[in-house]
Amino acid sequence: MTQLQTAFAEIEKLPPAEQNEFAVWILEELHSEQRWAKLFTESGNMLSSLADEALQEHKTKKTKKLDPKTFL
Repeated sequence: MTQLQTAFAEIEKLPPAEQNEFAVWILEELHSEQRWAKLFTESGNMLSSLADEALQEHKTKKTKKLDPKTFL
């Protein structure tokens, strides 16, 4: 038996209302993960551009080291 099957077996022991709450939560989490994956995939070019810009600024000495004492 897989862990998923074990989890569902335990969920089936709950009252119907709690099973529904659990199902809603699982579906929301799955959809949230899918949204994040899509957003992350779509933002790849933008993140790459920002990383290139940051590296260029570092190479041209436009950056400075952070001091942990004054960072916040």
